[in-house]
Amino acid sequence: MSSSLYDYDLVCLGSGPAGQRAAVQAAKLGKRAAVVEKRRIVGGVCLDTGTIPSKTLREAVISLSQWRQRSSRWDMPQAPKRISAHELFSRVERVLSTESAVVEDQLDRNEVTLFRGEASFRDPHSMIVTSETGSRTITAANILIAVGSIPAPPPGVQEDGHTVVTSDRLTALRDLPRTMTVVGAGIIGIEYASIFGALGIEVTLVDKRERPLEFLDHEIVDELIHQMRSQNVTFRSGEAVERLDIVDGPPRRAIVHLESGKRLVSDLVLYAIGRLGATNGLNLEAAGLLADVRGRLTVDNEYRTAVPHIFAAGDVIGYPSLAATSAEQGRLAACYAFGVPVEPMVDHFPIGIYAIPEISMVGSPEHVLTAQKVPYEFGVARYREIARGQILGDDSGLFKMLFHRTDRRLLGVHVIGTGATELVHIGQAVLGLGGGLDYFLQTVFNYPTLAECYKVAALDAANKLAL
Repeated sequence: MSSSLYDYDLVCLGSGPAGQRAAVQAAKLGKRAAVVEKRRIVGGVCLDTGTIPSKTLREAVISLSQWRQRSSRWDMPQAPKRISAHELFSRVERVLSTESAVVEDQLDRNEVTLFRGEASFRDPHSMIVTSETGSRTITAANILIAVGSIPAPPPGVQEDGHTVVTSDRLTALRDLPRTMTVVGAGIIGIEYASIFGALGIEVTLVDKRERPLEFLDHEIVDELIHQMRSQNVTFRSGEAVERLDIVDGPPRRAIVHLESGKRLVSDLVLYAIGRLGATNGLNLEAAGLLADVRGRLTVDNEYRTAVPHIFAAGDVIGYPSLAATSAEQGRLAACYAFGVPVEPMVDHFPIGIYAIPEISMVGSPEHVLTAQKVPYEFGVARYREIARGQILGDDSGLFKMLFHRTDRRLLGVHVIGTGATELVHIGQAVLGLGGGLDYFLQTVFNYPTLAECYKVAALDAANKLAL
């Protein structure tokens, strides 16, 4: 059926990385594109409550902690011993406001129509958009569902925004706790536990698994746990929560009862036990779609759902649920919708964990190569041996590269320490181009920079291979 029969060629439900990039790509192809956003700001979950707020908060905490370290080392004036929640989160709001304006301006410059309101399907080609000012129906030849995700609710307890919160409500706290329990040691739990621990808050991290972040290189995770323990974080691994009680006080406290019989008393409990696709309210049945038990949609290699003209991208389709991959998924979905030939997204995308310290990886970790019986050798560089590491005051950073023992191809890069998420991109480029050990042995890096880690780790691997 001709797209001229519809209001738009593509309507994106959600203005996060996937929806934004898809709409702009469609506009660049000369198509009529629109975005529907129900949140208070344009930018979706990524900008409102997810990636950008947490990373901005992290930078604010790092700035504060670094000032304290330097002032004690160089006799500089001391920073305030305890920062207020308002001081900490006001910086977050400033960044959100600026970034939202940037996204909105990009949509406007590309003549993408923005609808503010909540969308629900009326049929496979039409949606009702409801807002405070009323409702209207819009139609589209193609639709992209990019509504993102929401935190899984705390089981058996009501989130109150003060004593019991999820990550969506964390930056709205009016007061910082003195003690905190984080339930769930996934990426979000690890990030926030390390951030609040760096503030001097006593944090206990509970998870039923014996090891957090099992997909990462084990040596890197061991180093992360070591550094977090030195920053007020206590790990309770292999422990499950039985129930949670609230004591009105004063002061109001939370008591977390573990199945082992232990009790954890804290001012604040953060539940970070996974996320659900934000598909409730979309009336998917009217479009001929059905989400799984976690609210996620299944798609094919072209991001098409069971209804061929309806696509889905980003967190709502599950792994890898990264802002960067979501943006690329959205772009590709728009191209597939209009028959534009494109290469699929590569497998070797980087993963960044914005804990304190930060972690990043690209390629395979050692335990995966071992399980696959891939012969490899590794080379290591430590920040304390790198001039830039000394300049930055980071003597605990660790950098590792893995190479195939036979053809010397680069197989993986794993980093923990300052600038890890930036540093990993050099390895990503070499991995993508099929390069290996010889490139790093022959090339020259700026000095003093953290990129010197590549040279040092390459020499270490070459020495081992020579044996």
